[in-house]
Amino acid sequence: MTSFFKDIAFKISLVLLLLQYGLGFSQTAISVTSEVDTTSIKIGEQIRFKIQVEADSTAQIVFPEGQTFSPLEMVEVIMTDTVRKLDRITLQKIYALTQFDSGSYTLPRQQVVINGQNFFTDSVKIAVATIPVDTLSQKMYDIKPFLEVEKSNIDLWKNALWIFLSFAVIGMLVYWFLIRKKNLSEEEKVALLPPYDRALLELKRLENSKYIIQDEYKQYYSELTDIVRSYLEEDVHVSALESTTDQLIEKLELLKDAGELKLDDETIDQFKKVLQTADLVKFAKSKPETSVAEQDRKAIEQIVIKTKEALPEPDEEDLLLDEEYQEVLSRKKQKKKWTMAAAVSIGILFLTTIVSIGYYGWKPVKDTLLGHPTKILLEGDWLNSTYGYPPVNLETPSVLLRQDIKLTPEVKATVKEAQVFTFSDPDALFYIGVSSTTFSSQETEPDFQNSVEQVLKSFEAKGAKNITTKQEEFKTISGTLGLKIYGSGKFTLPQSNEEVNGKYAIIIFGGKGFQQQIIINWMEDDGYAENIVNRITNSIEVKTGA
Repeated sequence: MTSFFKDIAFKISLVLLLLQYGLGFSQTAISVTSEVDTTSIKIGEQIRFKIQVEADSTAQIVFPEGQTFSPLEMVEVIMTDTVRKLDRITLQKIYALTQFDSGSYTLPRQQVVINGQNFFTDSVKIAVATIPVDTLSQKMYDIKPFLEVEKSNIDLWKNALWIFLSFAVIGMLVYWFLIRKKNLSEEEKVALLPPYDRALLELKRLENSKYIIQDEYKQYYSELTDIVRSYLEEDVHVSALESTTDQLIEKLELLKDAGELKLDDETIDQFKKVLQTADLVKFAKSKPETSVAEQDRKAIEQIVIKTKEALPEPDEEDLLLDEEYQEVLSRKKQKKKWTMAAAVSIGILFLTTIVSIGYYGWKPVKDTLLGHPTKILLEGDWLNSTYGYPPVNLETPSVLLRQDIKLTPEVKATVKEAQVFTFSDPDALFYIGVSSTTFSSQETEPDFQNSVEQVLKSFEAKGAKNITTKQEEFKTISGTLGLKIYGSGKFTLPQSNEEVNGKYAIIIFGGKGFQQQIIINWMEDDGYAENIVNRITNSIEVKTGA
């Protein structure tokens, strides 16, 4: 009986134990924690960052590869440790991290994937301090003098050669296509003659040819008939080239009967005989006497002359048609000239672009042609203006516009008036903001640290990450002292939500009863923006009293 109760008691305690672990598992099923051994180091020192995961022993725990600790740098993974206890598992990973630049940094949240679900650690602020240099115990050395180096003129000569060659090529193109008068060939000169003069000149050439001597009668008669047919096409306006002998003679007789061609019957009959002889030579391989061939050429010459004389004087309509034709020719010539000029201009533009790229580099030329946002701002008309009260005077590439600021009741308790003026170019991640604040009490001292934190929070609210901060004293041209907080981070472009590397600067002045603040934000590696920021900061001037 005693053993029975002992067995029952053992089973009950076992159930209670299982329930206890079951309840514990349900309450703390997964735990992801992190810690650092210190939040303040010197440049180059290391911190130990530990991530601890506690979960069920069957859980799948993954630390994704390629996680970044930026802006801190990972030196090594010191240790990976796994501890199992009953149905629980505890996994620890320790990383050695460092930073080689002073400032305040945020160690970003790290991701752990457990059973396909994402868990994140908390972010941690890490302060990196500079290492003081002991100038008393450590021997100091003078700065080494400058060494004179003979200046190389190779690049200068290269650029000069590029410019000379480009202008030489441009000059040759302009001369060749626009200035030079082309010498016409003999064929082009003949083609420009009136139909009548051209026909007589071609008949004279045929007379001096060697066709008859070389017994080439077919070629001789082919050219002879082509000359007269082409003339009739152009001057008489009759389709002669495609007509047979009979068709052509019939067309001429119709023109004669209509009074449009005053040729006598003897001339037409003579023309018909020459055409018939030519047909026999070309198609029946007939071979006339040399004297006959000579007489046929002379007959065709007389036919051309008599046809020219038989043509009626051009009336007003013909003259008008000829004038329209000349106008069309003139337009064609003008169009050809403009086409040539356009081609030369494109060539000059192309060569100029190539030379500019060789001299200035691809990026400046591209930014000039396509229009880089901050380059346009830098090279535009700048304004020197005063904003707010107490006044802030500075030079900007564009006017800053006043913003309507509504103060909350809590802020109104301490702030009398706040004036804000801004300019922004979202595509270039460029922003300038100037604010001037007066407090309700003339004895109130400005809280610079709180102001900086509010600006950084506004950056983070707009998607900024991994923001680094540095600070230094700022002095205006007149010697007024202020505080400059600056750094870099990942910023989000408003238009595309694209993350880019950016920089910022916060310059604050103030005294009893007032505070003045300038905020500038721009894209990293933007040389034009850097020049703009330098010009703005070098022009800042403030009044040190309300």
